[in-house]
Amino acid sequence: MASTQASTDWNIPKRTTSVVLFACWLAILAEGYDVGVLGAVLPALAEYQEWSLTPLQLGGLGAYALVGMLFGALFIGTLSDIIGRRRMLLLSMAIFTITQAGAALAPTPEMFGFFRFLGGLGMGGIIPVAAALTIEYSAPKKRSLNYGIMYSGYSLGIVAAAMVAMALLPTLGWRWVIAVGTLPVLILPVVAWLVPESLEYLVAKGRIPEAKALAAKLNVRDYRPVAPANPGRRIPWREVMGAMFSGKYLRSTVFFWISLFCGMVLVYGLNTWLPQIMRKAGYDLGSSLAFLLVFSLASAIGGLVLGYLADKYGQKTILVLFYLLGAGGILLLMFPNTMFVNLCFVAFAGIGSISTSLVLTGYIADYYPPAQRGTATGWALSFARIGAISGPIIGGWIASTGLSFEFNFVFFAIVGVIAAVAVSLIPKRIAETPAVALDVEREAARD
Repeated sequence: MASTQASTDWNIPKRTTSVVLFACWLAILAEGYDVGVLGAVLPALAEYQEWSLTPLQLGGLGAYALVGMLFGALFIGTLSDIIGRRRMLLLSMAIFTITQAGAALAPTPEMFGFFRFLGGLGMGGIIPVAAALTIEYSAPKKRSLNYGIMYSGYSLGIVAAAMVAMALLPTLGWRWVIAVGTLPVLILPVVAWLVPESLEYLVAKGRIPEAKALAAKLNVRDYRPVAPANPGRRIPWREVMGAMFSGKYLRSTVFFWISLFCGMVLVYGLNTWLPQIMRKAGYDLGSSLAFLLVFSLASAIGGLVLGYLADKYGQKTILVLFYLLGAGGILLLMFPNTMFVNLCFVAFAGIGSISTSLVLTGYIADYYPPAQRGTATGWALSFARIGAISGPIIGGWIASTGLSFEFNFVFFAIVGVIAAVAVSLIPKRIAETPAVALDVEREAARD
């Protein structure tokens, strides 16, 4: 259900919102490259004679980073609500960029997987933190659109990985393609300069003077934060459990987690195996990478469109519709078609997997109480990482069993339908007061 608060009531300047979006976009762009680069180099790794990897081992390499992302989303997402969202955003970005150098230089598959696991800690941690910051600094009626804008960096990062692979793989090899993922560490000071601390975090910790000073610096109008009953608590476990597992939110949590789980199976299964699946369908390496390029580029554009539609018509309606459309696009890839037609179906698959899942993540961050945005999103993403880990492994299992490539599309289409059903069962949003809203009545009562 779309928010009913008028955008004119929002007291955060558009410039501040834009700066936060841009900083988070840069961080997510770098993360998208590092996530997508494995799928881009997977065909080259499959032919890398020094390692002689089986299809199942290739799927396992994809799982290393995803296991790291599981723990990163859980712990860094929770820590962002304990020791600061800005701090954890910068730490996450530093982790996943620096470790790409180790992966590029890895002498063995095991060392490659180890560095991908370490990088996964940062990749998993940055998503819930960026989600919480974006939702916090966006007007209620533009949250899905702004989240789509911010998270378009993820898809564009995958696009960049495919383009770099197309340019460098034939001449320099897969190691250089992965090494490019280290370069965003150079923009870390820019992100640190742009992104402010979370006002919600400062208020939740009882640091009211700091919150007021930051609000003044950001030109936030009529900012009158109300101190929490228990400021400065170190670990908000009671609030965490209350926000996710109480009777008030339990059903929502279950269906959010199921739908996001299925979304991650689609995103990471297709992102990892799509080029290889299309090669088995008879396309050469360049054409196979083109499918990954269209898959990611369509999802970047689709994220903006779905975000706009979700703000206008409600997240649930749009998510159900496009998960089903994505499932249809995936299923139709199993039939013989022209290159152009298959690229169109791949575009629908990208929108119905990556675009829908990013809108769903923003929906989660917006659904739960403000002080637990990072924690609730991180926990949901951590559970969903099991799906993300399963996607590449299942693709590797299908390849190792000798089943036809069409079976991949049937499986992933069924997953898309399950995601749509789970979203349809999420209850109506429970209204919460924005953390930086003007609380006139309580202030008057206190005076």
